[in-house]
Amino acid sequence: MLAAARSLRRLSSSSPSTSVRSLRRLLRPPPPSPSPPPPLPPLRTLTRALLPSLAAGPRFSTASCSSSPLSRLGGCGNPQGAPAIPEAEGDEAEEADEEALVRHDTDAYAAVELALDSVVKVFTVSSSPNYFLPWQNKAQRESMGSGFVIPGKRIVTNAHVVADHTFVLVRKHGSPTKYKAEVQAVGHECDLALLTVESEEFWDGMNSLELGDIPFLQEAVAVVGYPQGGDNISVTKGVVSRVEPTQYAHGATQLMAIQIDAAINPGNSGGPAIMGDKVAGVAFQNLSGAENIGYIIPVPIIKRFISGVEESGKYSGFCSLGISCQATENIQLRECFGMRPEMTGVLVSRINPLSDAYRILKKDDILLEFDGVPIANDGTVPFRNRERITFDHLVSMKKPEETAVLKVLRDGKEQELSVTLRPLQPLVPVHQFDKLPSYYIFAGFVFIPLTQPYLHEFGEDWYNASPRRLCERALRELPKKAGEQLVILSQVLMDDINVGYERLAELQVKKVNGVEVENLKQLCSLVEGCTEENLRFDLDDERVIVLKYQNARLATSRVLKRHRIPSAMSSDLVEEQAANGEMEASCTS
Repeated sequence: MLAAARSLRRLSSSSPSTSVRSLRRLLRPPPPSPSPPPPLPPLRTLTRALLPSLAAGPRFSTASCSSSPLSRLGGCGNPQGAPAIPEAEGDEAEEADEEALVRHDTDAYAAVELALDSVVKVFTVSSSPNYFLPWQNKAQRESMGSGFVIPGKRIVTNAHVVADHTFVLVRKHGSPTKYKAEVQAVGHECDLALLTVESEEFWDGMNSLELGDIPFLQEAVAVVGYPQGGDNISVTKGVVSRVEPTQYAHGATQLMAIQIDAAINPGNSGGPAIMGDKVAGVAFQNLSGAENIGYIIPVPIIKRFISGVEESGKYSGFCSLGISCQATENIQLRECFGMRPEMTGVLVSRINPLSDAYRILKKDDILLEFDGVPIANDGTVPFRNRERITFDHLVSMKKPEETAVLKVLRDGKEQELSVTLRPLQPLVPVHQFDKLPSYYIFAGFVFIPLTQPYLHEFGEDWYNASPRRLCERALRELPKKAGEQLVILSQVLMDDINVGYERLAELQVKKVNGVEVENLKQLCSLVEGCTEENLRFDLDDERVIVLKYQNARLATSRVLKRHRIPSAMSSDLVEEQAANGEMEASCTS
């Protein structure tokens, strides 16, 4: 899963200078017929922020046939034992292919006309936090993406296009003017965002696009947007290759996605994929190292995101059942848990203590059905015409606080149980977009909650380069109670007070003066409220830090001044301390 996540790349374009450097000549003259064609050059990554260039492929045609025994759905391969097609029928087939090709081109042209007054170019200035130095941001950068107008004077784009934004502008087709946009809502898990523009002048002549439905395999779609390589609107066309839950690179979640073979490049992010006269999805990522494998966010995910924003005024998240399951494809495993031959389902192996399923389900339950839909032994459920997807999709389409009926096999008996679904937060956050990191500095010791963005600071190969123990905990441990965090000592800012402790960085803080640490706010309160002469921190590997408390408090201001750090704690901790102080004063009075 990690390798797959690293190979997926988001498609927002970086600054124009990077775009110019990344131009490549995609067309080559054909080699002379006597000699074999030269091999395609290896794909290479242009920059960390951009996708690898895709090798040019042949022009797609809906009438092309594969010579291999395995043909596409509705393909024209001649199955073994079938009669040969007569010459007259072959001519009719060619005419039908030509008509289909003309119809494909006409649909693409109609998509262009439809999108001219709907698709916009998004210009973003963003600044991401520095998780090694959490009191400051990295240098700002510029990026570009696409978006499109929907009813209600709103613009849909990708979350990664506006992530950590400080300023957002949009420009409509055929206009030299850029208009300021405000981010109304962002869903980083589903990689979607809603923008609004106050200027009435911007909306003059703009048309909204309607959301359609999930396209079937081999249906033609046209992707419209502003990819790198030019400044004007661009349209690429292709067909739907696959529909299934996929790893979203930006939010690191598994949600339904549509794979298409249309050329999608950096800058296409947020642009619509149009089928007929409606939107079939939103372009958002590509697969590096492969030719013309792009992904669009399907309409059910878009509608689920928009409806959540309309109902609650903010992004509400996608629900999770909070369980880990194992396939029961082995007959011995099924017999061991009392499954009859006609039964299918999956084995519950792990349950999140914060989920409602924790009080309903038990380890080693066999999950047979979800809301009346049978679950196969490999964890899939029926989807449309002879397609199957994992049952996680049924869970993700539920709204927060909705209930689902589970049929389980427990101790050889079938039971129907009702469970409430809600979004669940991991022990170690996967992303921290659009918010400042928390930190607390005392006597030169920098304490932070462990997050995956902190581990990502160790480089592209963070899984191997970051501290192994912290990485394993980030990926596998579950929270035991709400609000729990793994607090770590990230670094030691040297001073006379902490000499000899400088090698104790990157360790988890277990206790403060004998009290177990639950989160950073509690650690801050324990340190600030210390009444003893000595302050003791118990760390991983049975390491111990002991400080003279009053001397350490004096050293803190000295360290902050030396390193030009504006505050000993992040703004969220300052607000928490102020609130606690007001509460204590109120109780005293």
